[in-house]
Amino acid sequence: MSTESIALEHPSSIDPNKVKVVPLRHPWRWAAALLVAIAIIMMVRSAISNPEFQWPVVANYIFNPMIMRGLAQTIVITILVMILAVIGGTVAALMMLSPSKLLSVPAAVFVWLFRGTPALVQLMLWYNLSLVVKEFSLWLPGYGTVFSIATNDIMTPFVSAVVALSLHEAGYMAEIVRGGLKSVSQGQSEAAACLGMKPSLSLRRIVLPQAMRMIIPPTGNETINLLKTTSLVSIIAVSDLLYSAQAIYARTFETIPLLIVVTFWYLVVVSVMSIGQYHLERHFSRDERGHEPGLLSAVFGKLFRFRRKEVMA
Repeated sequence: MSTESIALEHPSSIDPNKVKVVPLRHPWRWAAALLVAIAIIMMVRSAISNPEFQWPVVANYIFNPMIMRGLAQTIVITILVMILAVIGGTVAALMMLSPSKLLSVPAAVFVWLFRGTPALVQLMLWYNLSLVVKEFSLWLPGYGTVFSIATNDIMTPFVSAVVALSLHEAGYMAEIVRGGLKSVSQGQSEAAACLGMKPSLSLRRIVLPQAMRMIIPPTGNETINLLKTTSLVSIIAVSDLLYSAQAIYARTFETIPLLIVVTFWYLVVVSVMSIGQYHLERHFSRDERGHEPGLLSAVFGKLFRFRRKEVMA
């Protein structure tokens, strides 16, 4: 008869202090972890020992001034595009939630258009806008042309990249913000209205702070994705990180080392952004902070834990 059945029939006959709890063993989980560890060690050893990777060349170009300027350009484009995308996406989300069809329909068309076409296609279209629109001008009746400027003077490669990516990301941000606002119960707005709050005040004080918990994680993921998407601007000769590396290995033919340098810096920036996203999510989830481990504890706990932690009621 098992200890559990004895305890059920004679609950007073078992001393809890003398019961030895033996955790369930997981030999196959340990075996799988060992195989993964061996595979990682073999891949790392192969990469380090392979002379074709040219690690001395990689080390020589890590802090190359041209690479650093390209990295700075990539970060600037990411920041500018994300700021414009958040503003545009928020406006589009509020328009889609409006009861007026005059506002909701154009916003829905905007999201459908810019979210439904590839970012590379939009980059090429904006970069070649001068083929359709020769110049931007303002003409007033009775006065004539106030000003006129050629499209090529405005739509430089950098401006084309920022405009195209901003509109593309705004389509995604509109859906993210709309989903976050819709996640807040309608009763919250109704209660705020009963207290005499205006809709704008209710949005700022009641709805938006609660919606941020749902908005921040996908926004952080979209920002990281945008950072990698900026590599497309090299197609239109914007001197970002990838374009700078391409300019170097086009002369030196050291393609693989330069691409490794690009990969390294992308991983560094993404790692920093991931840490920022983690702390931002914790800030907007303050009521649950006591139940969440710190960043290092969470990472190493998940990495080296082979058995699920059982929570006793």
